[in-house]
Amino acid sequence: MTMSYFLRISLIWLLCASAAFAASSRPNVLFIAADDLRNDLGCYGDMQVKTPNLDRLAKRGMVFNRAYCQQAVCNPSRASLMTGLRPDTLRIWDLPTHFRDTTPDALTLPQHFKNNGYFTQNIGKIYHNWIHKLQGDPVSWSVPAEMHFNNHGNDKPMVEGTLPPNLAKDLKCQMMDVPDEAYFDGRIAAKAVTALQDIKKKGAPFFLAVGFWKPHSPFNAPKKYWDLYDREKITWPDPAEWPKGTDRIAWHNSREILSDKQRELTPDAVKEMRHGYLAAISYLDAQVGKVLDELDRLGLSDNTVIVFWSDHGYHLGEHTLWAKTSNFDLDARVPLIIATPKMKTAGTKTEAVAELLDLYPTLADLCSLPKVPGLEGVSLGPVLKNPKASVQKVAITQHPRPAYYKGQPEYMGYSACDGRWRYTEWRSWKDGKVMARELYDHEADPKETTNLADSPGHKADMDAMAKLLKPAIKMPALR
Repeated sequence: MTMSYFLRISLIWLLCASAAFAASSRPNVLFIAADDLRNDLGCYGDMQVKTPNLDRLAKRGMVFNRAYCQQAVCNPSRASLMTGLRPDTLRIWDLPTHFRDTTPDALTLPQHFKNNGYFTQNIGKIYHNWIHKLQGDPVSWSVPAEMHFNNHGNDKPMVEGTLPPNLAKDLKCQMMDVPDEAYFDGRIAAKAVTALQDIKKKGAPFFLAVGFWKPHSPFNAPKKYWDLYDREKITWPDPAEWPKGTDRIAWHNSREILSDKQRELTPDAVKEMRHGYLAAISYLDAQVGKVLDELDRLGLSDNTVIVFWSDHGYHLGEHTLWAKTSNFDLDARVPLIIATPKMKTAGTKTEAVAELLDLYPTLADLCSLPKVPGLEGVSLGPVLKNPKASVQKVAITQHPRPAYYKGQPEYMGYSACDGRWRYTEWRSWKDGKVMARELYDHEADPKETTNLADSPGHKADMDAMAKLLKPAIKMPALR
């Protein structure tokens, strides 16, 4: 054997060893999702919620105070986040349409990680959870997804023996003295813990998506989480009234809670549901804590990017509304926490505007993956290094009317928020004409109680926000 042969063998060995080292040294991703979790909670706000585990995650990461979804309902929001494309680009504004039906060649966030050597796994609700013929998105994952495709109405308590009594009264609430694993999220947390243990044995970099189903209705957390709160101290919806000067085109019938028959809620029912929502969040928080604890116990935290997000916000009687499907801040604004290994800005909050579709380029950036052309979000990497940095001027949220339409909508509402102003245009689906406008000043009126669109003194503000909104409007009538 010649010296050149040994040199070639040595070079090949070094290249293989280098590639293996590079793969093993790449950061992992723990991608944790909540469903219907609004932003004015825990480390974000003052709605009295108890979330010790999310609070400690906030201390090891950065809290984005001004993060927004692209549409405040499950399917469009999650499809947008997971593909990095806006609802108008995907042509998805409803629940039944799967993004593979409109954009079959989309390269999803986890699919991009899988294509670059990551082991990808999905436990719980990440994509939309029912209706579609294609369940989730199998090509996104290295192994079949678990507990990801179901209906919230099927999340009923499962225990050995006789069920304890339901101590709640409203039809959207359930208070039973059962263990965490009686419901979906307790079992998802247990599966995620086992998955982390199995992943540790594999030794490959991983992208683990853990999607919790709470605090989405029904509000049925185990009783011990209800017991964390004194109902008499839980605040009343504020503002409870419809915003002054706001066109009713922005309203919806809150059918998730009130049904299409529009049942009337007693004050006791309002209090119980607000109580149940808080209990569901604390239940969710406890499950998140179990996953974080196992990540720490296995020694994986030092090389794992952790992301916590919700698909959209939620109304609990504010503005006369319940649930989601509006462009108001309570629906559009979402919790977002990003923690990176050895993070120098850990424990900080940022007012930088962010969108959920920014997560795709951000995670690709943090893990040194190739850039994907055509993504409509931007990397939040500069903000993670400096909470005072900014990477975009506005976040765009939209929603159709009717909120749950059949065939095609009558109107589409497009909303831009820059941190101070929320500006909304309601456009006719038929011809794209503007039918109504909204403008709210978040410095003077953070709860969006008064529409300033008809105020002569705010024409310049309206014009400036309209200019920022215009590039994002890609409704079919204007293409």
